[in-house]
Amino acid sequence: MVTKKIGVIGCGNMGGAILYGALESGVLAKENVYVYDINPAMMEKAKGWGVNLAADDEDVCKNSDIILLAVKPQNAAEALEQCKKALDGKAMMSIVAGVTVERLQAMIDGTPRILRLLPNTPAMVFAGAFALCSDNDFKEDEMEIAKSIYSSIGVVELLPEHLIDAACALNGGGPAYVAMFIEAMADGGVKQGLPRATAYRLAEQTCLGTAKMLLEMDIHPGALKDMVTSPAGTTIEGCEALERGGMRASVMECIKAAAERSRQL
Repeated sequence: MVTKKIGVIGCGNMGGAILYGALESGVLAKENVYVYDINPAMMEKAKGWGVNLAADDEDVCKNSDIILLAVKPQNAAEALEQCKKALDGKAMMSIVAGVTVERLQAMIDGTPRILRLLPNTPAMVFAGAFALCSDNDFKEDEMEIAKSIYSSIGVVELLPEHLIDAACALNGGGPAYVAMFIEAMADGGVKQGLPRATAYRLAEQTCLGTAKMLLEMDIHPGALKDMVTSPAGTTIEGCEALERGGMRASVMECIKAAAERSRQL
């Protein structure tokens, strides 16, 4: 269990998911966590988890050794300004999409150590994917704490900062793309006569099981596809239809567009 004091600025969907997961996994003790969010509803949610409620952003920083900045990009400058000098000398983890370490430092009154990272919402069900920036000035014990928090609710990959935008596009936006694919699969099932609820359940479990096989059995996606596609069978017909529709190119363009947008933020 992490013994250092952990602060959270912003307890919305993503910040809240990380905090809840770390609390539920036992990595963080509620008495060691300080939270502030400008939204009273989010503060009420945090209160229900038994953590300490801070008066403001500065109060979070004063009471914490490591601070998680989990606000929207357009709110980052205001949130960091409200921290005043309380971030100086502290360690800060930022999940603010598209905002580089250099830009973060320019918004802060003081010199904290900064770890930039990219999470995703499946952290809410202990199945997140986290890209941690390997270009950071965290102390060794602080980096171990960060890894322990995020590995308790998902998988962790270390990446240089210039690849964080690509991670934002892939695993950050990925849940939306996968959800769209599941919805499309279910629509196809409904068109062929399946009840809507059944179609969704089959599509959801199929995607979950496929990802589980790839991760746990260390199978290449192409090899798994070959396992399922029998000669002159039904699956290869479906694969051909996807290729005619340009699925691979569309997905690649999707990741490219999202990455470019992340760089513009």
